[in-house]
Amino acid sequence: MFHVERDLGGFAAEPGELKPPASAATIFGDRLDLARRYCAALATAGVERGLIGPREVPRLWDRHILNCAVLGELIAEGASVVDIGSGAGLPGIPLAIARPDLRITLVEPLLRRTIFLSEFIESVGLDVTVVRGRAEQSGVMKEAGGADVVTSRAVAPLGKLAQWSLPLLRDHGHMLALKGASAVEELERDGDALARAGAGHAIVLECGAGLVSSPTMVISAERLPRAERTSRRRAERAVTGGAKTARTGAMERGRAKRAARKAK
Repeated sequence: MFHVERDLGGFAAEPGELKPPASAATIFGDRLDLARRYCAALATAGVERGLIGPREVPRLWDRHILNCAVLGELIAEGASVVDIGSGAGLPGIPLAIARPDLRITLVEPLLRRTIFLSEFIESVGLDVTVVRGRAEQSGVMKEAGGADVVTSRAVAPLGKLAQWSLPLLRDHGHMLALKGASAVEELERDGDALARAGAGHAIVLECGAGLVSSPTMVISAERLPRAERTSRRRAERAVTGGAKTARTGAMERGRAKRAARKAK
């Protein structure tokens, strides 16, 4: 178990690089103290246990904590959220601090990471569940499935991510994948894989404008009900079939014209 040393005035000897920017108070409100404790935990135990690289410490607030917390702008009040591949708790723990109305489950397969998550959650009294396992495992799906939202950050390419995220969602639930500057390119590349996995209405969204140095880029996709997926596939086949018929007809007309010219 770890803890962050405090004095009567709040934090004892908080290093300058760990002091929160002014926007943190806007994002976390009266729960800023919890966010500061999380930052300190990442900078100490997180680094010691290999969850965060030492070079990331000066960038913990803007690049990691605030970047994840602003994801709450895209999530409805009281929603159930499953964070897959949670690692050191990003984005799940910043979300839980900024949005105590959310019901959050962290899914992480590695024991040392789940120990860190459980210890921190217990030490600060957050109402967050930790599940050890992989998102695609039946036990995880049974315990965490049916969520309104599935989040992820730096877990996998979009096509693979959809295969892990969508089964944990209820129909019309949303996967929210933090992707950074490559979000538009990745959606263009893997849009077909998303559709095959059962997703629709995929779009790139921004959140945190004016609060973080660079807005957080998120790929949002909806889990479609099975009937809607079937109707979409039929519509796509009809379009494809019509195009194929048109091409075949054009080829046949071309052959007929060539044959007519030869006959002359």
